[in-house]
Amino acid sequence: MVPEKNMANSAVTNVIFDLGGVLFAWEPDEIVDRNFDDLELRALVKREVFQHADWLEMDRGTLEEEDAIKRFHARTGIPSPKLNRLLQSVKESLIPIPESVDLLHELSSRGAGLYCLSNMPVCRFEYIQQRYPFWSLFEGIVISGIVKMIKPDREIFEHLLSQFQLPTGSTVFVDDHPVNLDSAQQIGLHTVLFRNADDCRRQLESMLNVK
Repeated sequence: MVPEKNMANSAVTNVIFDLGGVLFAWEPDEIVDRNFDDLELRALVKREVFQHADWLEMDRGTLEEEDAIKRFHARTGIPSPKLNRLLQSVKESLIPIPESVDLLHELSSRGAGLYCLSNMPVCRFEYIQQRYPFWSLFEGIVISGIVKMIKPDREIFEHLLSQFQLPTGSTVFVDDHPVNLDSAQQIGLHTVLFRNADDCRRQLESMLNVK
């Protein structure tokens, strides 16, 4: 668990948000359960699809979805059309969390600099980018599948900070995975472990220096 910090005098003006689990619902177990009835098959899919290293390579942008489906099929024996439907349901399951979107608008109206850093394949990001209207609130967006880097690797954080000229001391990173926050802290970023929007708002309020 990453400890919360008292940053009342830290002059934080920039907030970097993760997407899945923070701004968008992300429930892989529910996705699997909706697509497969058999308990053993559910376990197989979780292990050989969602928890396999190939999933991270999809996020990194070094494995295309079409090729990933072929690998998933080879490991599980599940027909490719059913695996294709599974990945389509992954896209469709990424629905904005209303309370988090409200927080995003609040911070924007107060003049905070908003940024996005997410592990996600290009095709999945394009899907949600075309369907939801709040992307213009971000001053910068870094998606792992586009830049071919991935959290929690240090280089993707350094890439974002360099690209948008963000000082670490005035920037906070919000994510729901402690391992990603650990990496962010190591390069000097402030961090917030996301549990829900209200808790996130409370933590940010203690460190933000915006009106």
